[in-house]
Amino acid sequence: MWVVRLPAVESATGSTTVSDQPPDTQPDKSDQAEERTQETRAFVRRVRRATRRKYTPEEKIRIVLEGFRREATVNDLCRREGINPANYYTWTKEFMEAGKERLARNTVRDATRHEIEQLKRENGELKEIVADLFLENHRLKKTAIPPLEGPSANGT
Repeated sequence: MWVVRLPAVESATGSTTVSDQPPDTQPDKSDQAEERTQETRAFVRRVRRATRRKYTPEEKIRIVLEGFRREATVNDLCRREGINPANYYTWTKEFMEAGKERLARNTVRDATRHEIEQLKRENGELKEIVADLFLENHRLKKTAIPPLEGPSANGT
């Protein structure tokens, strides 16, 4: 049996290994380059994901309002701010929904602070009245004359 020592092959990770495959089935340089390219792209995606900018609500509102003013096209605005146009349109939709919800809530009208204090005061007074009535009812039950027992008590 013959033992053939094959030349060392550099992998995409940069380490040198000896391949156990025959020379005609070893990956050629284009396959290795393609593998390195894929690894590089995956690395760049991980870095971009890790360093992605988080926009505050105030920044989102500012960007959406700039888009509403039509001083620049949406694409120019997105390019300048470094965002994807899809993000801009998502923020615009959220902005419009929040505004619609706020306007709808105004038609129902929230109570004012004065009205809330008045309702709390009235609630406290009603609780006192209920407590007084409960105590009076309890006192009357305890002091009431017990029913008579016997044949004449049930009316026969």
